[in-house]
Parts: sequence; structure tokens; C-alpha cells
Amino acid sequence: MRLKRPSIPYIIWMVVFTLIPIVLILFYAFTNRSGSFSFEPMAKAFGYSNIFLRSLWIALISTAICFVLAYPLAYIMSRQKRSIQNLLTMLIMIPMWMNFILRIYAWVILLESGGPIDTALSTFGIHLTLNNNRGAVILGMVYEYLPFMVLPLYTVMSKIDFRLIEAAEDLGANKLSVLRKVVFPLSVPGIISGVTMVFVPTASTFLVSTYLGGIDDTMIGDVIEQIFQSDRNTGSAIALILMVTILIFLIVLNLFGDEEAIS
Repeated sequence: MRLKRPSIPYIIWMVVFTLIPIVLILFYAFTNRSGSFSFEPMAKAFGYSNIFLRSLWIALISTAICFVLAYPLAYIMSRQKRSIQNLLTMLIMIPMWMNFILRIYAWVILLESGGPIDTALSTFGIHLTLNNNRGAVILGMVYEYLPFMVLPLYTVMSKIDFRLIEAAEDLGANKLSVLRKVVFPLSVPGIISGVTMVFVPTASTFLVSTYLGGIDDTMIGDVIEQIFQSDRNTGSAIALILMVTILIFLIVLNLFGDEEAIS
């Protein structure tokens, strides 16, 4: 089988930046520091199971909140005039033009003790610890990755033939029935894309919990970043377990999408 010339650069890119890193992770995950085959790194990796499960839980919560916020927003956007749609899309994308760390620092300033939000709440006699907790981590996750949920949903919903909605309403369906039986099934591809684009980075991200979370809010991405500097074998083992877990999640998610398409 001969490869077409236009595909060669993409194949080289995939080999250099995808296949080789995966092979290196597999190598380090099953070897010790001397390069001999060993299950020791994997055994050490499972010692971080609590942090691993916590990261998945935070990622699931953040993804669910993003979905709840993004779905109605994407639907409202898709029903607007084209000029309004373009404006709203630009407003959603503007924060993404700034550096990731700068956006985190912005929330650190907003949530810190004596910051703008704390000062505003204090005037009403409300005193809360807004930063260095799990709520702040989830807030940071939702803020960082909400656009990745909105845009796929909006793209799919904007392509829905709204004559189907009008037909359902003419046949006596109320708004809830239209949403459940017409809009939701047609938007499943966008839901799958949005959930994938949010869950995968939130499960593996780092720095958000470092700046916004407390001691008990460390996520697995931070652990990998810290351990890899001194023990690349254990770091690779943790990364491999995380990668396999995310892969299983994506397979299940796509199977669910296939079932929806068949039905």
C-alpha cells in the first residue's frame, strides 16, 4: 500500500509527537531507574489512587457544570440572528486569547481574602473563604473550559433544521417535549464532543489546583508534574494509568453516541 505524498507530513507529525512519546511513557512505566523491566513504577503509581479518584471526581463535576451552563447558552445562541451569533461567539472566545496562567491569576486576585468579591460580600455581612478550596478549583476549571463545551454544542445546534421544531410544536408538543424528543437527540454529537473536550483536559490538567486549591485539592496532573522531575518512571506510570482511564471513558462515551444514533 503506497502512501499519498500529501499524507506523509501528517504521518511524520503523528509518529514524532504522538507515537514516540507514548512508546517512551510505556518504556519508563515498566522499567526501573537502571532500565531493567520492573513493575515497581506501577506499584508506586497505584499508591496515588486517592488523588487519582479525586481528580476524576473533580473533572466529572466540572464537566457536568459546564454542560448545564453551556447547553441553554448554545441553544439561545443558535436561535439568534447571524450577526448576534458571531458577536456572542467572539465574546466567548476572547478569554481564550489570553494566557492560561494569566486567567488563573485573575481568579486568584478575585477570590483572595480582601479581594473584590470578598470585599463586596463583606459589605452585606457575608464572610466566606473563597480560595484555597475545592469550590475554587471547580470554578477555575469551569471558567477555563466552558468555551470548549459551548462551541461544539453551538456548532451542532446551529445546523438543526428548526422547521422540525416548528412541526413538533404544530403537532401539539410543548417546549419540554420538543427539547427532549427533537433538540436533544439531534445535539448528541455536540454533547459528546463537548464532554470529551472538557473532561479530558480537566482530568489531566495542573496549575489550577496549585493556585486555587488547598492541600487536599491536589490533582493528578500536579502530581505527575512534580514526580516526573525526580522519578520519571513513576511519573510515566501514573500518566499511563490516566491515559488508559481516559481512553476507556472515551470509548464508553462514543458507544453511547452510537446507540443514540441507532435509536
